[in-house]
Amino acid sequence: MAVSFEGYERRIDKINKVLAENGISSLEEAEQICLDKGVNPREIVEGVQSIAFENAKWAYVCGCAIAIKKGAKSASEAAAMIGEGLQAFCVPGSVAEDRKVGKGHGDLGAMLLGDDTECFAFLAGHESFAAAEGAIGIALNANKARKKPLRVILNCASS
Repeated sequence: MAVSFEGYERRIDKINKVLAENGISSLEEAEQICLDKGVNPREIVEGVQSIAFENAKWAYVCGCAIAIKKGAKSASEAAAMIGEGLQAFCVPGSVAEDRKVGKGHGDLGAMLLGDDTECFAFLAGHESFAAAEGAIGIALNANKARKKPLRVILNCASS
């Protein structure tokens, strides 16, 4: 399968560098690492957010393969490592790269998967339905890995 996603040319060198730092030669190998463990990140992303862009699906492939290669021992630990893969997909020189948005998403996932976090409150504006959809998906799935259910508050504002 040929890997293709929005902004491929602007992102691929950085992605390949992060993969190589983790002993992975390509996104195709990253996907195979995941599939060999019975995990299909692209399908999971699409299941949570059907409108997700291809680069989001491949970013999770990258992150999941990193977590598998590093031997993550818990869902919370894996989430933080997945953030490394998400960060690799931030366009070099962009605000997202500068603000470490990918790493922040991984850290948020790690926090929500940790049993010391009791509640997740999320505010979404009318223009960020996709973000709200993703937050709902996180909340629904977090409890599969938690001992104590996560309480969730989702407030969708409109103007």
